[in-house]
Amino acid sequence: MSTTSRWQGDVSVGVDAWTRRDSTAPPPDPAAEGPDADHEAVARKILLDQLTGRARTRRELADKLSARNVPDDLAQALLDRFEEVGLVDDEAFAKAWVADRQRARGLAPRAIAQELRRKGVDDEVAREALDELTGESQAEAARTLVRRKLRSTRGLDTTVATRRLVGMLARKGYPASLAFRIVKDELGADLEDAGIDEAGLD
Repeated sequence: MSTTSRWQGDVSVGVDAWTRRDSTAPPPDPAAEGPDADHEAVARKILLDQLTGRARTRRELADKLSARNVPDDLAQALLDRFEEVGLVDDEAFAKAWVADRQRARGLAPRAIAQELRRKGVDDEVAREALDELTGESQAEAARTLVRRKLRSTRGLDTTVATRRLVGMLARKGYPASLAFRIVKDELGADLEDAGIDEAGLD
């Protein structure tokens, strides 16, 4: 029987013939296996990839490293270094997040604070960033939201429209007193004369 025909029923015969050894498996190939992964280099790449496109909080990055099984001591050391060079900055992140979320989504401070907490921003850091929002800017953001929704309330009973608009602002984190005042102004109706007041909308 030729060597070729013997391989058809037993792969190990072919392997033995190829390696010219008696064992049933080829010897390890160090070049194919490659060197051990450089854990620090891998962790750095993870961080840089995460920071491409937008800033992230320290906890967000720590969670990502943990999910990729980066040792805690290495993760903390790298995060410390990234903070030192300004690549990770929770204070700057919080300020930018506050400005963006109010401008783009019209969120009130209470709702933004909840988002920052979920992202791991310290409450004191979040509070300082939120303090930069003025009462005037909050009212204007709420007014913009109401104006965007007014078209969808046309033809509705005043009470129903008011409830919907106030409820929308409440979901964005605005207090009832501010929400009711803005809605009343924008509807251009005397809600009190219609028997509608803030307490009646609860």
